[in-house]
Amino acid sequence: MSDSNRGERLQIMLTAEEIVAIDDWRFQRRMPSRAAAVRELMRRGLQAEGFSESDGRTSRDYGVTQDASRDPDRS
Repeated sequence: MSDSNRGERLQIMLTAEEIVAIDDWRFQRRMPSRAAAVRELMRRGLQAEGFSESDGRTSRDYGVTQDASRDPDRS
């Protein structure tokens, strides 16, 4: 995946211990950046849970409320 395909920014808060763990993991593997390390760890975690790639769904597809403009039963 190239940088031009990354259209969304994700901001997370981590503890000092989590940062140290990510940085240690990153440096052991000669990762180019902390962001690259986090992306790789997320990819590995998702694969471990059986998610190999995105199926095209977004968080909007899991909404609690129904969007009237997308509901074929509503006029």
